[in-house]
Amino acid sequence: MTLTQDQAAGCLLGLALGDALGAPHEGGILERALWRLIGRTRTGEARWTDDTRMALDLAESVLRHHGVQPDDLARQFAASYSPSRGYGPGTAKVLKRIRAGQHWSAASRSVFPGGSYGNGAAMRAPVLALFYGTSREELLAAVQASSEVTHRHSIAVEGAVAVAVATQELLLHSVVPQVLANVRDSCRLPDFRSRLAVASTWLEEGARPSASEVAARLGNGMTAPTSCITAVYSALRHLASPFETMIQSIASLGGDVDTIGAMAGALWGAANGASALPAAPLEGRRHLEETAARIFRHATPAGNA
Repeated sequence: MTLTQDQAAGCLLGLALGDALGAPHEGGILERALWRLIGRTRTGEARWTDDTRMALDLAESVLRHHGVQPDDLARQFAASYSPSRGYGPGTAKVLKRIRAGQHWSAASRSVFPGGSYGNGAAMRAPVLALFYGTSREELLAAVQASSEVTHRHSIAVEGAVAVAVATQELLLHSVVPQVLANVRDSCRLPDFRSRLAVASTWLEEGARPSASEVAARLGNGMTAPTSCITAVYSALRHLASPFETMIQSIASLGGDVDTIGAMAGALWGAANGASALPAAPLEGRRHLEETAARIFRHATPAGNA
């Protein structure tokens, strides 16, 4: 079976919906109160955060250059930066320095001397899985190159690899055990492999762990290890459930809800397609659909035809 345009649209729309629907559950009382003020567009659509903004930036850059071009990608990220999107403080500093003229490699090191190991590279990785279709080797190289612009730490890169591989497997219609096996093969670091072992056991046994147990054993944080496998697990657990049920489950974990929702949403949408997603009013829906169609045309001979 091959990638369909419905899946391509589902992947990008699922990312944006998971982001936008998860954002109101993010943070404490003050953060949630702020999002109630700025979380809707003037026309009443659910507004997305930096997660979707940077995913779209990545899509525009790779389409423009037929692959990852780090200098262009850095400029795209910096040009799109807006504090109201909720960028993490470290990433905001990096992008401000790039916008001021500093090269991305120096800007990243000046903020994170060893490289950030947050989940910012992973949240945009589904775009690369769409773009590179069936090529695993090209996908992994692109994930590395894309990650290093803002998140060069090996932990952050491995989180992005895990999400990208899971997305590619679901786009290729792989069953859950095969998805898990290929993600496991792509991970080398103990922080990821131990969490994958837990998630695999739960999925194989049909377990229904509580939200507190998922948060404790897989994580609900902003780092790659404490969010990426949580997102993969959440998507695989809810593939046969409505999208809203998955987002409610992720919201119950607390923590970095919008980013975990974005990653899981992309995975769910890749498997089930845009036609299965809720028709909620969403910021930039048409632009997201058009961008997904452009990537689809690049990724598949059928799309080009």
